[in-house]
Amino acid sequence: MTETSQVELVIGGMTCAACATRVERKLNKLDGVQASVNYATERASVHVSSTVDIDDLVHTVSNAGYTAAEVRAERSPAADPVRQLWRRLVIAVVFTFPLGDLSFAVSFLPQVRFPGWQWVCFALAVPVVFYSALPLHRAAVKNARHGTASMDTLVSIGVLASFCWSVYAIFATPDAGSGIYLDVAAGVTTFVLAGRYIEARAKRTAGDALRALSLLGAKDVTILRDGVETLLPVEALRVGDRFVVRPGEKIATDGVVEQGRSAVDTSMMTGEHVPREAEPGTAVVGGSVSLSGRLLVLATGVGADTQLAQMAKLVEQAQSGKAGVQRIADRVAGVFVPVVLVLAAVTLAVWLVASGSTQDSFTAALAVLIIACPCALGLATPTALLVATGRGAQLGILLRGPQALEATRAVDTVLLDKTGTVTVGKMQVCQVELVGTDRSSLLRLVGALESASEHAIAHAVTEYARVECGDLPAVEDFRALPGLGAEGVVDGHNVLVGRVEVFRQRDWVVPDDLVETQVVVGWDGRVRGLITLTDEVKPSAAEAVRQLRALGLKPVLVTGDNAATARAVADEIGVDEVHAGMLPHEKVELVRTLQAAGRSVAMVGDGVNDGPALAAADLGIAIGTGTDVALAAADVILVRDSLTAVVDAVALSRKAMRTIRGNLGWAFGYNVAAVPVAALGLLNPLIAGAAMAFSSLFVVSNSMRLRRFQPGTLGEAPAER
Repeated sequence: MTETSQVELVIGGMTCAACATRVERKLNKLDGVQASVNYATERASVHVSSTVDIDDLVHTVSNAGYTAAEVRAERSPAADPVRQLWRRLVIAVVFTFPLGDLSFAVSFLPQVRFPGWQWVCFALAVPVVFYSALPLHRAAVKNARHGTASMDTLVSIGVLASFCWSVYAIFATPDAGSGIYLDVAAGVTTFVLAGRYIEARAKRTAGDALRALSLLGAKDVTILRDGVETLLPVEALRVGDRFVVRPGEKIATDGVVEQGRSAVDTSMMTGEHVPREAEPGTAVVGGSVSLSGRLLVLATGVGADTQLAQMAKLVEQAQSGKAGVQRIADRVAGVFVPVVLVLAAVTLAVWLVASGSTQDSFTAALAVLIIACPCALGLATPTALLVATGRGAQLGILLRGPQALEATRAVDTVLLDKTGTVTVGKMQVCQVELVGTDRSSLLRLVGALESASEHAIAHAVTEYARVECGDLPAVEDFRALPGLGAEGVVDGHNVLVGRVEVFRQRDWVVPDDLVETQVVVGWDGRVRGLITLTDEVKPSAAEAVRQLRALGLKPVLVTGDNAATARAVADEIGVDEVHAGMLPHEKVELVRTLQAAGRSVAMVGDGVNDGPALAAADLGIAIGTGTDVALAAADVILVRDSLTAVVDAVALSRKAMRTIRGNLGWAFGYNVAAVPVAALGLLNPLIAGAAMAFSSLFVVSNSMRLRRFQPGTLGEAPAER
């Protein structure tokens, strides 16, 4: 089977959604290529087979009339498009305002006309038409060379047609005061440039969250080697190095504290403003700040393997995705420009036949050219997605892509895993009971076996055993029994630990009074004891459940623990429905049963056992402190370890989807209504230019409102089925 990989390309020269559609179509024509081009982020996410060379992709984009470069291959930043737009906009404004005032005056007050006023208008229009509008003309020519058309084609034709018609009118009827559209040519250029300048600034602002993530990392690090502290660039840091973090400094990379204590500020990544206490054994994240103490940290991840880098990658991937509704808009935008050109030509012909007035015919056709705006269609989804994912990252909510937004719209049931999700996940041994053995032997054997497991219960048992027994023996032939327990060989004994069911499946004799215990321990065919553990419910759990209900969602508690423990936790947090004693495949079956009953299910979990259910659910939400399996299977990752983040993720996603629907409704409605009005001759071309620019600005500004989303803001309940 052919291997595939993902390549990110920066696409240059796109000026509207039709451009993005064209680049996407060209790339997808290549064998072994599946591409998605995002106009708002100016990125192409390309899945390629091993037989495709990157140069082929770049060459294909170049042949389409655009530029492309692999993201990691970028060497120096390109010229700032915002600054370039600003220069051209300033020139346009400086010359357009006096031109507009003069044109208005001579049109409505003939007595103020003076000899040569037409040539003054001409002189004022030239810098705007041939300098400020130059990028539009270049793009139109480039498109024409490749047999295509874009928004620039419409604007360029409109501006040049207005200018050329006006020059003709000046020479043909030098004393006439009508038929001169120089103010339209300059005004449309100014409106378009103003719209694109504000749009470019807004898109840059919308990406601030992603840039902030990339800038969070430290630049330098004090590495401790052979007892000597050396200040080096952070790139010199390697896994296994020990580095020093002083009060007020950023933690250079992910690691584990070996010495020292400090309060650590993780707010830039998790959205939580309460510092976390770090002490020996505490895992810390690169980019967070040590506030109060000196720490010695052992590096466990560097570069692309750090949590900060992975967060930035997830956000970037999410922002390059496309929602299903956007693909429809892209298809419309791809054919919109040619259709508008045909409509403008038809409008000109019909008006010439119907009225016989060349001026009226030209005015109507010009308004059709200028009013049409596929840019709003192309910006409707990606700008909202860009802002929503960026705001989510600031709040410790990582949305993998549009599918997460779309899934939350219909979710009505939330399955909450208990351990590590509803509860703290830091189990503590509270009681050890012996059955025909001594305490030391029991703890040594079970502690050694559990040291090879990643489960929260296993960690608690291992810590407890080490405190009481010191060093533990090695385990051989370790085998995890998902949802049941684990087994292995320790000191020559075949040790088994886990739930009662796993012992009964092997026909071991289990006393009746052990049925409701959490952990049973045995070896060599006999039960030797039981260990009871407790887990504290998260302070945020009860409030989160209340807010989930306020969102119209039904919370359900699912756990592998026994019914008595599960019921006690459910009562504490206010959940009515409980499914206890569930194995991983049973959680998946529960998800599918609910889906078959017409429910849309979200699953919230953090462990290996939750991976299958997260993948099966309509929306998988993983707590970021969980395992790699859970994180890989989830649609939404919560970096902050609080159940209220689930509520915020749902509310943010719903608000983003409402924004996208509003944007698309406006973009489609505007074009459907405006083009016929222009074709009927009811719209002045100058007003058409302003309306066209406003349509894109409305979409961008509406999306920017998502930046103001605050935690605890509840969204709408799901739509009725």
